[in-house]
Amino acid sequence: MDSASLQFVFFGLLAALVSNFSRSRVWRSMVLMAASLVFLGLLAHSPMLLLPLIGFLLLGYGGLVSLEHGSSKTLVWSILAVVCTYVWLKRYTFLPEGVFLHAPYFTLGLSYIFFRVLHLLIETGDGREKRHIGLGAYLLYTLNFTTLVSGPIQRYDDFARDQFASEPISLGPRTIGLQIERIIRGFFKVNVLAMLLHAVQEDALAQMWQPLPPTLKLYAAFRVAVVYPLFLYANFSGYIDIVIALARLMRVRLPENFDRPFSASSFLDFWNRWHITLSTWLKTYVYNPLLVALMRRVSSPTLEPLLGVFCFFVTFFLVGVWHGRTSEFILFGVLQGGGVAINKLWQLGLTRILGRKGYKAAASNSLYVALGRGLTFSWFAFTLFWFWGSWQQIDRLFHAIGVMQWLAVWLAIWLCATVVLAAWEWLRAALLSIKTSEGPVLISRYALVVYASALGLAAFVITVLANQPAPEIVYKAF
Repeated sequence: MDSASLQFVFFGLLAALVSNFSRSRVWRSMVLMAASLVFLGLLAHSPMLLLPLIGFLLLGYGGLVSLEHGSSKTLVWSILAVVCTYVWLKRYTFLPEGVFLHAPYFTLGLSYIFFRVLHLLIETGDGREKRHIGLGAYLLYTLNFTTLVSGPIQRYDDFARDQFASEPISLGPRTIGLQIERIIRGFFKVNVLAMLLHAVQEDALAQMWQPLPPTLKLYAAFRVAVVYPLFLYANFSGYIDIVIALARLMRVRLPENFDRPFSASSFLDFWNRWHITLSTWLKTYVYNPLLVALMRRVSSPTLEPLLGVFCFFVTFFLVGVWHGRTSEFILFGVLQGGGVAINKLWQLGLTRILGRKGYKAAASNSLYVALGRGLTFSWFAFTLFWFWGSWQQIDRLFHAIGVMQWLAVWLAIWLCATVVLAAWEWLRAALLSIKTSEGPVLISRYALVVYASALGLAAFVITVLANQPAPEIVYKAF
């Protein structure tokens, strides 16, 4: 059962239906646990493959228990044990091959379980609040099938507030309707839009290796770079739409993971809109503590802004490195951290030159915003070469056309992204400005019904006619 297939949607809807047979928190927890274990079993196929994952979960819970009954001094050792075990199970390539387990085992969802376990350890070990988390609650939180495969990364307090509430959050007809519409939208994005975009990129890649005229090669290079960010967004955000809606039908509110990322006018703003729960987690547990620690040691007012730049680099370098275990992802991390750090330096430099009011005036200028939006998209598209490609593929791709031709391609991407995204923002604002007494027509319940019906019909027809499975959820690999 794929994590965004029709079978998964029906599985989630069935779990939501059974969960609502009773408002009892015990019943809802039992249903969620059963659904999560069944889902895990369907993915793993064999219980033996789950033994390392079980060991990792027990290691995390053992650290949690020791922190509850011991001192916060054990926090560092607990975190080190969890991090080292995670790196070992994920088989990071900087470790020698001989230290790994050579029998096959299940790691799907381990990266997201890792964040949840670390979150519990850090929050329990900070000494501000002592609380007991039972094994059942721990497993419900870490193995929740709606967040197991690819997130979003939810904080325990938010999960417990909804899941263990004596009186569950309301679930009226309007809420149900909105969640069904969101499931259909997510299913369309994953199984139709992402599939079509993936086909376009595959075709463009094939053309890059063929002896074609220079203009066709340039057009193929343009499509290779432009299409993948759109594919990744449709693929990942579509899956997130599905699981957020399923969780809401089970009376649990998951955090949003996307907020129109291609509307961002800077790379800093982009990471406030893309994979929000990942960047928020790392800002909370890496950026903030690191900045505080450095500011305690550096008292120079001149250097203080640069400390923030350095902390941004480290934080978003880790965002990149978390995505994969190979050297390609190290450079991907350098490009993410470097993009954010340079963006911050640019802001500091303009503020120094123009003053705070001058910078705010410049940053709100429509042309400045449009150019920044296009540049942000272009940089993200460039960094993704090291996200989806191997060194061999990237080298071959960059040698398929000359350096000057690639510069022309990136300039064209910047200009086209600037114009197209600006036009999209204008069109969206214009459509949302059409209102009735109930609000914008575009997001009225009648419009959503028509919209969902059209997408559902299109998804059914296209998937039947295409007769091929949609691409895997990319973030399953992480």
